[in-house]
Amino acid sequence: MLKFDARFEYKTNKKSQKFIEEAYLQLVKESDEVGYYSLPEKSLTLLKEVNSYIKESKDLSKNSITDIVVIGIGGSSLGTKAIDAALKSKKANSIKLHFLENSDPVNLTSTLENISKKSTIFVVISKSGTTIETTSVFKYVLSRYEIDLNSKDSNKIIAITDKNSPLWNFASKYDITKFAISQNVGGRFSVLSAVGVVPLAIAGYDVEELLNGALNFQKRFFKQKEMELMKKAYFYYAESKFETTNVLFSYASELDFFNKWYVQLWAESLGKLNKKDKKVGLTPVGLVGSVDQHSFLQLVMQGPEDKTMTFIKVEDFENDATIPDIKLDFLDGIDYVNNHSFNTLINAQCMATLESVEDEGIPVDLISMDKLSAENIGALIYYYELLTSAVGAMLKINTYDQPGVEFGKKKLVKKFTKKS
Repeated sequence: MLKFDARFEYKTNKKSQKFIEEAYLQLVKESDEVGYYSLPEKSLTLLKEVNSYIKESKDLSKNSITDIVVIGIGGSSLGTKAIDAALKSKKANSIKLHFLENSDPVNLTSTLENISKKSTIFVVISKSGTTIETTSVFKYVLSRYEIDLNSKDSNKIIAITDKNSPLWNFASKYDITKFAISQNVGGRFSVLSAVGVVPLAIAGYDVEELLNGALNFQKRFFKQKEMELMKKAYFYYAESKFETTNVLFSYASELDFFNKWYVQLWAESLGKLNKKDKKVGLTPVGLVGSVDQHSFLQLVMQGPEDKTMTFIKVEDFENDATIPDIKLDFLDGIDYVNNHSFNTLINAQCMATLESVEDEGIPVDLISMDKLSAENIGALIYYYELLTSAVGAMLKINTYDQPGVEFGKKKLVKKFTKKS
């Protein structure tokens, strides 16, 4: 279960309240048009198809698959990677997920070094079906493992893409198993679609619980039981001229990749030209506690006053590791933590840091979860997607396009196609 504690004042009046209500109504309208809103429910149906695939797969039924290699970049991998990192210790089997996201040749070859074709399923993901990094890495995999597409080797591949995309047509030609990304779902909002559902289900995660966590939050929101989210969005909108940086400080190493997912979601959705051709947006920063207490926190405390901060705390890590009652010469000054659990220590660090930041007058809020569970992660994902949409509605931008990203793609094409 998630708990929300906004420790700053929203300061709304009749005018701002009307503005918030109008933005909420825009989200209600969008829910019939923008694909991610309905993913929790639709993907429960998709999950049945994926489970049928798992049952029918000879390799999976024989438990001969040990690795899944996800070939995708950005929204095609970050969300799945975030869930994998958060819940890795809780899944049902030992199948490992690996991610080929980058064109970095060292990372590419080292990731594949100990992975065999016989025990691996390769999942290639591209919404457009033409992503240059993804297609290039996919070609490398086909060559490295000498995959014969005209043989049973094609059973080692799953394609996830838009219907009728070039990748979809490629998969159809070679009888490769394929799953469609739901209509009108942008990559950074796609983790609860086939993009995440397929590899996570095969890897043994409780995807049903994940989707139900998101679905339950969705229902509460559209029954107006989570309106604090809209007030928080308004605060970000109203203060965006002054507090231009939003810091997510997650006190759990397992949430490091969730932070990275949030950074893409926030940056690619909110950094835009608005209807008046004015550049708007909030710069996202993801931190992990307590590591970044010893680095970025100094800038927060005594640097420019341009930040808001959200802390995420896990109440129960379900791990009883304890600081031993050992006295060490010259190090007895911190013996006061002896016999306390690391769970207690990291949460005390979280609250001490939060209160210190708060004392500096920096706007702070806290999201607490009782434990790291599929249900909580599903709810947290949907919460941040809705928050992004709400801020975008208030900024009067198209939250779901990314024209700035296309500029670099066009230049890249020219570098390889320019005539000498």
